[in-house]
Amino acid sequence: MSDGAGSKGRTGKGSRASGGAGRAGTAPKGAAARADAAAGAAAATAPTTQPDVQQATAASASPPTAEAFAERLLAAALGAVEVLSVYLGDRLGWYQALAQADTLTAEELAGVTDTQERYAREWLEQQAAVGILELVRPAGQDADGTPAVFRLPPAHAEVLTDEHSLAFLAPLARFFGAIGPELPRLLEVYRHGGGVSWAELGDDARESQSAGNRPWFERRLGPALASVPAVHDILAAPGARILDVGCGMGWSTISLARAYPQARLVGIDVDAPSITAARANARAEGVEERVEFRAADAAELAGAEPFDAAFAFECIHDMPRPVEVLGAVRGVVRIDGAVVVMDEAVADELTAPADQVDRLMYGYSLFVCLPDSMSSPPSVATGTVMRPATLRRYAQQAGFADVEVLPIQDFSFFRFYRLLS
Repeated sequence: MSDGAGSKGRTGKGSRASGGAGRAGTAPKGAAARADAAAGAAAATAPTTQPDVQQATAASASPPTAEAFAERLLAAALGAVEVLSVYLGDRLGWYQALAQADTLTAEELAGVTDTQERYAREWLEQQAAVGILELVRPAGQDADGTPAVFRLPPAHAEVLTDEHSLAFLAPLARFFGAIGPELPRLLEVYRHGGGVSWAELGDDARESQSAGNRPWFERRLGPALASVPAVHDILAAPGARILDVGCGMGWSTISLARAYPQARLVGIDVDAPSITAARANARAEGVEERVEFRAADAAELAGAEPFDAAFAFECIHDMPRPVEVLGAVRGVVRIDGAVVVMDEAVADELTAPADQVDRLMYGYSLFVCLPDSMSSPPSVATGTVMRPATLRRYAQQAGFADVEVLPIQDFSFFRFYRLLS
């Protein structure tokens, strides 16, 4: 969901928490490890006797027992609690404080973050109990009551605090933070129709999406595109004009600007707060003179100055009317230009049980992407799990001749497509 954009009622999504894909010929081997990391983050400290649910279900010919399924749900509950505890540590600044200090007590942590000591103590104990923090010294049992001391291991600090690391997964918890307040509304639309938009999900969703994909755009987007000469040569041409549809908070656009210093870029998104953030990010990164961000509907590009290339990073599956948007993009990109879509590297068809990528994407779809798309009728209601055949159908309905999968490997959860005129 790179800063998704779409037709009226759509909002921007800067990026999704990263992961892996692991589909031969279409997605990264390293992505599979990334998917494992994303899934494992939810249950990193489950009991070692916990069964591998996916393998057990797939390999066993006999029906699962009630006890085995109960164990599965218990493990999932433990993981859900850990993810929500990560949300607290991320949003309250506790992980950052721990990363910057060698060790901290509850009183020290509360003091440097202006939070309440009793809550900080309970959280620190829980984090140590599940193995996220190290208990350097337990609390004393004598009359002095020496406080417990805690430490955040460097490897865990990278995952939880380093916004430039490909292992950064703290934004994943922000999605769950965004979903929680909207659960009553989700029940309502599941019963009666309609949807819940990204605007309603608010800053937790926006910032989760943006922060999750940012390191992949910053570190991998330029090299990935450079590995495809047919696309790279268009982008590298002096004065090339590049359109980024659904730019969200702008990290995809900014990364393109850095990779192609002779190009000029326009990022568009219908979500005004995302565009405001994108402009600030461009200024901070020193590319504002070559990058323009517009709060605009991608379906209304008719009459725009021609572009040499256009991108839609992880947003087509969210759009209520993707054919309109793709048709509008096709109308403003030169016939010899490039139109590239990056979307989820899901399987070609539904399998049961599915791998971790499809399982995670169905989770996003249930709570975020499908309700968002259905919040702006009429909607094709794609959902996060957009199979390659679905994108091909949308592209052909929009006037493109065909779709090809680009040979880009090891790029998070994503697959790159080029839409052919």
